[in-house]
Amino acid sequence: MSAASLVEVRPDTYLDSVLLLSASRTMLEALGVEWGAAVMGTPANLDVIRAAGFDASALAGARANDLVLAVRAASQAAAAAALEAAHAALYRERPSASGEEGTRARAIPEAVTLLQEANVAVISVPGEYAALEAHRALTAGLHVLLFSDNVAPADELELKERGRELNLLVMGPGAGTAMLGGVGLGFANAVRAGSVGVVAAAGTGAQEVMSLVHRWGLGCSQVIGVGGRDLSAGISGAMTSLALEALEHDPKTSTILLVSKPPSAAVASAVLSAPGTKPLVAALIGLDKSIETTDRVHLARSLEGGAVLAVELSGGAPPALASGLAALAGAAMDGLAPSRQAVRGLFAGGTLCFEAMGLLARHLGAIHSNTPLRAGWGLPVPSGSHVCLDLGEEKFTRGRPHPMIDAEARAEHIRREASDPLVAVILLDIVLGYGSHPDPAGVLAPVLAEACLQGPRIVVYVLGTDDDPQNANQQRQRLSEAGCVIAPTGARAALLAAAIAARKPEVAEASA
Repeated sequence: MSAASLVEVRPDTYLDSVLLLSASRTMLEALGVEWGAAVMGTPANLDVIRAAGFDASALAGARANDLVLAVRAASQAAAAAALEAAHAALYRERPSASGEEGTRARAIPEAVTLLQEANVAVISVPGEYAALEAHRALTAGLHVLLFSDNVAPADELELKERGRELNLLVMGPGAGTAMLGGVGLGFANAVRAGSVGVVAAAGTGAQEVMSLVHRWGLGCSQVIGVGGRDLSAGISGAMTSLALEALEHDPKTSTILLVSKPPSAAVASAVLSAPGTKPLVAALIGLDKSIETTDRVHLARSLEGGAVLAVELSGGAPPALASGLAALAGAAMDGLAPSRQAVRGLFAGGTLCFEAMGLLARHLGAIHSNTPLRAGWGLPVPSGSHVCLDLGEEKFTRGRPHPMIDAEARAEHIRREASDPLVAVILLDIVLGYGSHPDPAGVLAPVLAEACLQGPRIVVYVLGTDDDPQNANQQRQRLSEAGCVIAPTGARAALLAAAIAARKPEVAEASA
């Protein structure tokens, strides 16, 4: 039976990226489907569909504001069924927060009229249109969560400078996580209310620390994502500064925790030298230069370290994270073939990937990556090298959902690494929360069980809480039953992987 391909173009049908990702996942999970995507008809997206082998004539005339559905399946009937399932995912009725039937607005001014108590606009449109919509939201007096990526740095700087003038937050671009007034936005986790306020130039960095704070008995007042470029030299911390000021004056916040992937040292120094009275913890992942701070600032080198300090400064008591891990590493390395020396990290969370690379490099040396920490650590790499891949980067997500949404996206990578006789450890993160796959362990556990039988050890960290829709404890249990080594934090997962690969159990209990 030959494969069948179907393409459907719906003119002037704009849908946001969260809905599109959900529809793409629905098609990919349908019986007999080989490839599927629900996208807006931007030139880049159309190129992806053509590159996947679809008939270019079916895409003729498609524009950026047109919805495009493309699917290839084992039969015409399977392809048609997948399209029907995508329609159901895109157009099913969604109740409003009040439970009452709502009216769909087609523009921000209309939405503000319909929902006059709103104070935040979530913007998820193609990058070339995102800045204009964000300006419209600011004009309407709204804070902005800019979920869209591919926004030009110049547009980002203009938006954030205007936001500062208006005392309005511009969270993003590419801001996937926030929690304001107890309401989670984007890929947030279910955490209790508390006194730790988080500012994050890192999406999964925000999720990691908010989940750890919750798991260790405290809670979060606010979580403000500012976008991954905010602490770069070009943006100069425009929104980080405003967010820190907001938390300084927030009566619900007693301790502030700032997390970021590698920032500009000069920008970080300037931001952290600003006056304030509340304790401020800065977990600046990958920063290899000294910075100037004030006495109230406490520096950490990892997300785990930042969460530990924030909890302690708030009167809590984090658990003994390293206890027993040397024995766990020792048991895992027992019987591991001497030829197996390499670590291969396959990450859904970009910040967790950065954190792991830094920790692995301390104990193993060069860690190659598609987002390298050092010059010369990029791809391709020599056989037997240590590698960490951020599979949420555009190279891996063009034409398919993010691995946090599409759990199956990493299966082929896992199978490939498991078949390499030089691989000692496959290192994974599983990111839970609202918007993520409803049961990632259910999809990956069979793949990981098969991988374990081929020789490498599988080290997994589950980011999330037991209150998340997926239930973190149940996810860990399923993965443990598949033969995986389960780590208590992302940092400890990296150290466990280094310990096993180096045959040095004590590394698992080293400082993070």
